[in-house]
Amino acid sequence: MSANVKLVLVQEAYDDILHRTLSKLSCELARLIYLASTRDYNTGTYQHDGLSARFRPDVARKALEIAHRQVFYQVSAFSLEELVKEIEVYFHSSREEPWTVLRTWEKLEPFRIAVPVDVNPVVARLFLSNIRLALAIYRFHQPKDPSDPSAALPPL
Repeated sequence: MSANVKLVLVQEAYDDILHRTLSKLSCELARLIYLASTRDYNTGTYQHDGLSARFRPDVARKALEIAHRQVFYQVSAFSLEELVKEIEVYFHSSREEPWTVLRTWEKLEPFRIAVPVDVNPVVARLFLSNIRLALAIYRFHQPKDPSDPSAALPPL
């Protein structure tokens, strides 16, 4: 298969994942987390059964890899204000209470898996730092955590 044909197929697969799946997600952060979830954590290879059924598996993998990297760089370029808004949208689109998601993200930092392989390490570190900072800002602007025992205490 010629390189041009493969590039056309990868572009078609990319457009497919963009229009069928990514466009239905609530925000760029949700797209980033979704794309990261299509990557095998042991091997770093991407897998998407629906995309692989419509295109060859190697084409699907490459399209997912490209999409993941592009969305990552897009989210990495957000201002802190934009990132806080993305976190708010993402948390509220979850099936869980936003406080539960916030506590989990602060403790486990699942957003670390959102960093693609072979991206600029400085951008990766900046992304992780900005997410942590945006979480702190988000927390600061929220009413008290209802599960926090001190939330029920009257102010001194």
